[in-house]
Amino acid sequence: MFDLDEELKKLPDKPGVYIMHDEDDNIIYVGKAVILKNRVRSYFRDSTGKSLKIRTMVSKIAWFEYVVTDSELEALVLENNLIKENQPKYNTLLKDDKTYPYIKVTIGEDYPRIFMTRKVRKDNARYYGPYTSAGAVKDTIELLCKLYKIRTCTNKYNSDIFDGGSSVEEKMGNACLYYHIHQCSAPCLGIVSKEDYLRSIRGAVDFLNGNYRPLINELTDKMNAQAEALEFEDAAVTRDLLESVKAVAQKQKITDTGGEDKDIIAMAREGDSVIIQVFFIRDGKIIGREHYYMKHTEQTEDNEIIRNFVMQFYAGTPYIPKELIIPAVIDDMDLCADWLSQKRGSRVKLTVPVKGKKEKLVELAEKNARIVLQQDLDKIKRNKARTEGAVKELMELLDIEGISRMEAYDISNISGYDSVGSMVVYEQGRPKRNDYRKFKIKSVEGPNDYASMNEVLTRRFEHGLSEKASEDKGEYGRFSRFPDLILMDGGRGQVNIA
Repeated sequence: MFDLDEELKKLPDKPGVYIMHDEDDNIIYVGKAVILKNRVRSYFRDSTGKSLKIRTMVSKIAWFEYVVTDSELEALVLENNLIKENQPKYNTLLKDDKTYPYIKVTIGEDYPRIFMTRKVRKDNARYYGPYTSAGAVKDTIELLCKLYKIRTCTNKYNSDIFDGGSSVEEKMGNACLYYHIHQCSAPCLGIVSKEDYLRSIRGAVDFLNGNYRPLINELTDKMNAQAEALEFEDAAVTRDLLESVKAVAQKQKITDTGGEDKDIIAMAREGDSVIIQVFFIRDGKIIGREHYYMKHTEQTEDNEIIRNFVMQFYAGTPYIPKELIIPAVIDDMDLCADWLSQKRGSRVKLTVPVKGKKEKLVELAEKNARIVLQQDLDKIKRNKARTEGAVKELMELLDIEGISRMEAYDISNISGYDSVGSMVVYEQGRPKRNDYRKFKIKSVEGPNDYASMNEVLTRRFEHGLSEKASEDKGEYGRFSRFPDLILMDGGRGQVNIA
């Protein structure tokens, strides 16, 4: 038996992490403390200063445990890991836990490759990103292949063909599809020299670094020369490549003359809806932006939400920029900066701008966050009108009150054999797919819809009654939640069966 008062007395005066459990042994909250004794005891003192969220959480604590650490920084890291792993109900959580795509150039290889990856390793390769869209990465790689004919495969060169004195025609006959569609120069077969291939790699790296002007000039001159030589089809291909390069260059807008890597973070909230907007700036260029949803934000201060986002997001991303620009001072700001610096391997700054370019960037990110939030709220209203509004209309039409759960049934067969019953479920006007069920008809032979429907409904409700009889905690089983309205696919006969 867990004696709360006794366990509170045993708490050490050291840094660490505390873990709160409810009566079902679920982890409902994880926190860190500089001094565990003081922090954990504070939850159980009579105080009017606690928010409703904290008071509700404390009322559900059945027992707690703790882990002592050597430093506050270790406690910060452990807290974040436990939150990500257990998703406690009363911690503010980042809904989206994405791994973003990068473009990888394997410059350590004799014949470097360019491809997409979601993991950044210390492997003598060069990484570009993160990008917010895998589609954008694939489009960029495809463009680079068209421009520079870079290989993307893992094939080793074929020594028999490469060193065996094979003719160009024999080599071309062994080349893959990408060579024949002019997206690879086939270095694995020795069709291109190593020097020429590495020159192409340098051009691709310049492109990825944002140095577009030499390539634009080169393609422009090439297109004009082809047009003057009346090679109009080739000129059209070069023109298309030129337009693609210009389109990529146009997206990379300079936002800062310093050319450093930064992430701009801002927040918008309305009620319990919270969105974090991040602008990714690499080498002084905005390479993309992304928004993230936070949950369990009720009665949580803005600066705490920002702190939780920083800890959870940058624990999972492989790249951390030199500077994070945030909209408000957060708790443990120096500690968070130390943790980020440790992960990056060099100093990371957390900056709260007051004026100037950085403050305007935060304002811009916040404006975008508010736009996304408003769009989401409008979408929720439309969905509510389409779902709950439809149920309300149905109640008025049928003159029935309190319709929440609806179940619809149908019978199908294949040429009179293998009859199957299906049940689909809607709650509050929305499909509840976890409750969908299929019934293989057991007692009926041949195409008898009425008897098959009778079997399906009998099995469904008998199962539900038996689950209800065995429940002792008030939790619903798969069938124990009964419908307020049953819909039958068919005519009066099927309705009479129900």
